[in-house]
Amino acid sequence: MADPAGSHKAGWDWLEGVPPAEAVPAGDPAPSFARCFAGPDGARVLTALKAMTLERTLGPDASDAALRDLEGQRRLVALILALTARGQGA
Repeated sequence: MADPAGSHKAGWDWLEGVPPAEAVPAGDPAPSFARCFAGPDGARVLTALKAMTLERTLGPDASDAALRDLEGQRRLVALILALTARGQGA
């Protein structure tokens, strides 16, 4: 669907000017992630995120857009898990 304002960019052009994930936080966010996901509720959330993304597969008829969307979700969950583990000293 086209953007009525005409600001929609095609393909990956919308990424232009977006800083890489490593450059965004001021200071190390890992301790905050570790605190956020500590305890049984945090573990339950991480388990749910893994089940919805890392442990999910798409069939052979999945569209390119669906594959890209799921891969983006997986990347974000993997980053959350890595930051949490680093913040816990693992």
